[in-house]
Amino acid sequence: MKPLVRRKCADLDVQEAVDYYLLNAPEYVLTFVDDLEKAYRHIQRQPATGSPRYAHELNLPGLRFWGCKRFPYLVFYFESNEQIDIWRVLHGSRDIPAWLSDEPNQEN
Repeated sequence: MKPLVRRKCADLDVQEAVDYYLLNAPEYVLTFVDDLEKAYRHIQRQPATGSPRYAHELNLPGLRFWGCKRFPYLVFYFESNEQIDIWRVLHGSRDIPAWLSDEPNQEN
């Protein structure tokens, strides 16, 4: 399995989600983190199964996403020969193209 490398944006996205659940539904925090970790493991084992939908829409070749099973979050990532770059973790109800449109130029 290739290692996962999370960008700062992805970690900030996760922290925002955790903060939301801590404030509004603290009983779901650990379940959310567990669900997200399962999504990460799936991506590690089978990176090609993620959807390329936004790659086409945003002209970002190689961009894929995989959704959490129990929570409405999508994990966006790129696979390279050496690793899997976790780019963003966004709530599915967001305007995904707007959130992703200028991300490739940002540093980790």
